[in-house]
Order: sequence, then C-alpha cells, then structure tokens
Amino acid sequence: MNGPSAPTRLLLTCEHATNRIPRSYAELFAGADAMLASHRGWDPGALPLARLLARRLGRPLLTGGWSRLLVEANRSPHNRRIWSAYTSKLPKAERDRILERYWWPHRRRVVEAVEAAVARGEHVVHVAVHTFTAVLDGEERNCDVSFLYDSARHPERDLWRRWAALLHRHQPSLRVRFNYPYLGIADGLPTWLRRRYPPESYSGVELEVSQGLLATPAWRATGEALAASLGELLAEGLPAQPVTAAARRAG
Repeated sequence: MNGPSAPTRLLLTCEHATNRIPRSYAELFAGADAMLASHRGWDPGALPLARLLARRLGRPLLTGGWSRLLVEANRSPHNRRIWSAYTSKLPKAERDRILERYWWPHRRRVVEAVEAAVARGEHVVHVAVHTFTAVLDGEERNCDVSFLYDSARHPERDLWRRWAALLHRHQPSLRVRFNYPYLGIADGLPTWLRRRYPPESYSGVELEVSQGLLATPAWRATGEALAASLGELLAEGLPAQPVTAAARRAG
C-alpha cells in the first residue's frame, strides 16, 4: 500500500568547505600549510559549487567551519578516522572539547533542519556537496560526477538515478558514476542521518565532483547543469512512499 507523496525540503550541506584551523590549535599545524591546502585538509572547489546550487535553488547552505585535519566533519564521533595525525594523540579531554566546540555545531544545525522539516510533514532531500581528487596514487579516476547513496534504500536509489538521468540531458559529456570512488554506505553524514530517519522522511546523497573538472572554466557550466537538473528532480516530486506499519498505527 502506498501513501501520498510528501512535499520535499531540499537541504544543502558542505562538510569540507574550508581548511581553517582555530588559532588556539595553530601550533599543532606548524609547517603543515601544504597538507592543509591539499584534499587532506578540505574539499577544493566544493564551497563555490555548493554556493551556486544554493543560489540557483533558493535554499540556505549549511557548511562545516574547520579543516577536516582538525576534526573530520563527515565522520561519526566513534570513528577513529575522525582524528588526523595532528590531533589523534591529543588527550581525550582535549579531543572531547574539539568535538563539542568545532564538530557538533555543524551536526546540530543539520539535525535541527531535518527535524523541523520532518515535523512539518516534509520529506528531506539532502545533498552533501563534496569533491574528489582526479588522480590518486598516479591513477586517473575516470569520473566527473558521482552520486553516493545506499542502494538498499530503493526509493533513494531511484531518486538519485533520476537526477543522474536529468543531468545527462543537460550535459551529456559528463562521465557520471554511482558509489565511486567511495561507497555511499561508508561512514558519512548522510549515512549517519539514515540511521535516524526512515526512507519516507529522509533521502540523502553525497554529491562528489572531480576537483580536476572544478579547476577548469567548465566548472560553472557543470554547476549550472547540476542545479537545473536538481530543480527539475524536485519539481517532479517524490514517488509515493510505502506506508509502514508504524505510520498506519500513527494514523
């Protein structure tokens, strides 16, 4: 049995928007300028792309405020990879302070946005904007844009494949892949949120775009194509979601 399609609420986030380090921890990163400037420190090109999407679609953008080398905004607190070589050896009390002051604020803003939308009866469509290195260990990654999602959540899988099809109409030359070069079920913000919200309330994707593409003048055309196709996806609406036993009881 299917229920009516819920109205959608687009949520845009950018976890690795910056490579900033708080002044109080600057000594830990003395001599690390090159590392901070690299993909290890942030996602180059992600913030301009995310801002373009936000402007075109008329939605606010929630961004992480600090380098992933201080604390990884796209990892869960229990994941050891939340800490870098610069911070992993800090005393636990200090790491807890970093979590509370520099990790939790972004996570709480995102949760508050999801909670508010769900309370209004809306379905959250979450796009987390990221970038990946075009060449890793000497091997070129044959991809321009990728969608990372949990393929076991079939409504989400179908939603993001529809976005890819719409994107192809706007820019057929793009090399588009799914769950590449990372898996959509790996520890990340959308995965963390999927554990808290059912498919009828939340659909999340990590949008991964090649830094090689974003470093060229063509990046803006790709950004416009992503924005236009995402707008079309939202205008089409979500397919009716199966009514769960819990929803039937609540009704």
